Amino acid sequence: MTDATDNIVPTTVPQAPASEPEVTAAAAAEVVAAAEGDSNAEPNRRRRSRRGGKGRNRAAGQDAGAAQGKDASAPAAAAAPSGKPREQRQARAGAKPNPVLERLFQLYPGLFGARFLPLKRGVYEDIVARHGSEFEPEALKAAMGIHARSTRYLECVAAGLPRHDLEGQVVEPMAPEHVHHALMEVYKRRRLRNGQDVSDELRARLVKAIEASGLRRDEYQLRMRTRDEAANALLDDAVAEAGRLAARREAMLRAFEASGKDEAQFADMYGMTHKDAARLLAGARRDRAMAATPSEAPTEAPSSPADDADAAASSPVPDQAA
Repeated sequence: MTDATDNIVPTTVPQAPASEPEVTAAAAAEVVAAAEGDSNAEPNRRRRSRRGGKGRNRAAGQDAGAAQGKDASAPAAAAAPSGKPREQRQARAGAKPNPVLERLFQLYPGLFGARFLPLKRGVYEDIVARHGSEFEPEALKAAMGIHARSTRYLECVAAGLPRHDLEGQVVEPMAPEHVHHALMEVYKRRRLRNGQDVSDELRARLVKAIEASGLRRDEYQLRMRTRDEAANALLDDAVAEAGRLAARREAMLRAFEASGKDEAQFADMYGMTHKDAARLLAGARRDRAMAATPSEAPTEAPSSPADDADAAASSPVPDQAA
């Protein structure tokens, strides 16, 4: 993956609305609704995988069948290429399951099995250190590239899940750049596969990614900008929408501060639950703190698929695994 600043194109950053947004129950409901239904959670939690042989992860497969009816509208689930195991799709194409991935599933089912998890940077070296005699280096690199380019893996990166080591322990958060580029790739594949206009859904996911990134909106926009004008237009729209929601949260916080009410009373005034009001006000306070924080210089992203499984997200290699 190249440095996120390589393809920056200068632009005017969309600003929050100049006028103070009206504080109404409808405005409060809009902000609460935007924060609900987080589509970034558990993207492939119940997706079935049969790496490792017949009968393995049977319970996960049963869960997946039940989930297909319940969660068919979830953005991450909708981005999946199909509910079929990889072997069935490969058999249909005349290909055999990758033996290295089959073995990795047997060794680390929590990472390569029914539920994918983002891998730590340097995981290739960790696997070599533990199982160097079992895998040919080039075969392992190729298998890791297939895994990292799979739609299912990109979905868990797009969800913002943290990176994990071989024990399945969280080791570091996912970089905002990787979340953004994985989101763009997942929805690009969905559009090409189904011929659907996914721009509205993608824009909503980008707004959530912006707000979860810990970056100022102008900083996020500069880091994620590329030479793809269509992608830049979506990014601009998402940044503008995030700014609009932030302005509404700020207006609600000011109304709360001027009201003399506690959170429960304030929530009742605007027809919100106490939990929703507390979340809205906490978000507004985070916005204020972030606005007072100087922008940071963009950091260099990892560049080797063998060293960082997510680097393959920006590679123009067709989806080979799901």
